[in-house]
Amino acid sequence: MTIPRNRLLRSLLLLALCATGVAAQNTPSAQTAKRATSTPYKGDLSIFDSPGREQRLHVDRVMDILGLAPGKDVADIGAGSGWFTIRAAHRVAPSGTVYAVDINPEAIHYIDLRVKDQRAKKESLANVKTILSTPNDPKLPKGSVDAVLLLKTYHEVADPVALLEHLRPALRPGAHVGIIDRNGEAASHGISQRIVVEEAARAGYHLVDTYDFVKDDGMDYFLVFTK
Repeated sequence: MTIPRNRLLRSLLLLALCATGVAAQNTPSAQTAKRATSTPYKGDLSIFDSPGREQRLHVDRVMDILGLAPGKDVADIGAGSGWFTIRAAHRVAPSGTVYAVDINPEAIHYIDLRVKDQRAKKESLANVKTILSTPNDPKLPKGSVDAVLLLKTYHEVADPVALLEHLRPALRPGAHVGIIDRNGEAASHGISQRIVVEEAARAGYHLVDTYDFVKDDGMDYFLVFTK
């Protein structure tokens, strides 16, 4: 039986498209390829409290941009030693709360002891709450925060889109999410600013502002997003 030429061409075209589709599904770009990440730090937490860090990171200006003020509630994701947590707690006191979030139980214990020590010195830090989170979920209460900061933590997050998606319910209207990191590769404990913006967009966030004043070497960036 002779197949009409136009029907034969259509059949061949369909076969070619199907083959292309199968090939595309098997390419890395069509799959959810996980980018390289740095191994989360589990060493001596006191390293984060090096003298002069507050000035080097211009943390007061960071808190101003994130809108930290008395009565505001903020989350420090990847809190580590609680270096930022303590500063934020003083800024939002007396009625604001700081959630110190970390996946490392040792970090949570370290912060709890640090807060207890501060209280013993009669420095009011009753507004700090620690949360042992999972890599993909900060475990924050729904509608609990006005601002969030990930300080030199984002490059360690294996599935940042999932983390940011799980963060969304905790954000109040107008809440700002700040990400401070270093341009570079996972091997050098950094990540490209472009990748952060792309991943945040996939999680449903809008880039509000970009700053480069964090660290005078110009390698660090400070990105501010809203959902």
